Amino acid sequence: MHKTSSRLLALLSLLQMHRDWSGDDLAGRLDITSRTVRRDIDRLRELGYPITTVKGPAGGYRLEAGTHLPPLLFDDDQAVALAIALQTAAAGTTVAEDASRALATLRQVMPPRLRHRIDLLRVTAVQPHAAGDTLQVEAQVLMDLSRVIDAREELRFDYAASSSTSVDNSRRVQPHHLVTWRQRWYLVAWDLHREDWRTFRVERIRPRTPTGPRFAPREIPGGNVSTFITSRFRGNGGTTTDWPCQGEVVLHLPAADVAPFAQDGIVEELGPHHCRLTLGSWSWTGLAAAIGRFDTDIEVIGPPQLAAAFGDLAARYTNAARTTGQVRTDRSS
Repeated sequence: MHKTSSRLLALLSLLQMHRDWSGDDLAGRLDITSRTVRRDIDRLRELGYPITTVKGPAGGYRLEAGTHLPPLLFDDDQAVALAIALQTAAAGTTVAEDASRALATLRQVMPPRLRHRIDLLRVTAVQPHAAGDTLQVEAQVLMDLSRVIDAREELRFDYAASSSTSVDNSRRVQPHHLVTWRQRWYLVAWDLHREDWRTFRVERIRPRTPTGPRFAPREIPGGNVSTFITSRFRGNGGTTTDWPCQGEVVLHLPAADVAPFAQDGIVEELGPHHCRLTLGSWSWTGLAAAIGRFDTDIEVIGPPQLAAAFGDLAARYTNAARTTGQVRTDRSS
């Protein structure tokens, strides 16, 4: 039974690579017969995975997007990593309640050996003092704003002038960017009534439906959203421009995962799995090290000094890996 489950997990991992697989290729990768591949494909379909048969001389299979979430299969390390991520997200983020429920669900279906490992984890996410008044943002609002930004559709919404008032103002905007700044989410948009660029606190936004027509994107002042945000908030507790070294990178992580750990930076959502981070430091090496802690693929936008600092760090880390375990002692006679 364990062998069959492991094989199903390996088969699913191959299908999730977003390409067509012939039956012979899958059989060769898994070291099984084509008949066993067909039988395992049927098992995955019974579990709810929408696997279609690809027509052609050799035939094949493709994993499609489904209409519901089927049972998920994780190996031990993936399950532990997911539990750690959910514990971190459950500690003061915008999706805290959903993360706590997801963690409870995951724990219930874990085998005893993994459940014991998870129960030993006690993760505490400490928020900076300045973020103590941060209001929670509804995950659905973030999803709604992300959709209209991607579709380039005009948006109508009710907007509370402040967190202490219930009087809403109706706005009609062309939404351009969803960003975080010092533990708060902001929508950067062109206000059609005021004919000017505006930033809106997301927790005060209540989107209306339906959305408006599509629009051609305008060029944001300053050339990019980081310059625009820092210019708008300059003088309100400092900005990333206060640092002598400032760089810009693209991280292969969702903006919501990066924002809690980049309090002094600007995080711009680029898609469901990518974000742009603008961050500052006292040195280029320190900045490269700070960005490297996110443990993901990094694309350096600029400046060249930051790219050079990553190269210097890579050489140092490579040398450190070679000398691991070698202890040098200097003794005086």
